[in-house]
Amino acid sequence: MRAGVVLLLLANLGWLALAQGWLQPYVGLASQHEREPQRLAMQLNAASVRVLSAAETAAAASAAAACVQFDGGGDNGACAALR
Repeated sequence: MRAGVVLLLLANLGWLALAQGWLQPYVGLASQHEREPQRLAMQLNAASVRVLSAAETAAAASAAAACVQFDGGGDNGACAALR
């Protein structure tokens, strides 16, 4: 029982060291879930993203719903403006 507790404690300490990046200088291991600069570099037109108000969201949703048709959707002027 004591050996199991010690083993579990060592495993938790190992995971903590990996998650904090403490192992990277020694063995090159690091957890990279939280730091992903390559995703930031891959963003296209990030400056064009804006937060919509509730009214703008409702208007866009109703306009999009009007363009959705069961026959595959048409290419009329109102739907082209949404693209």
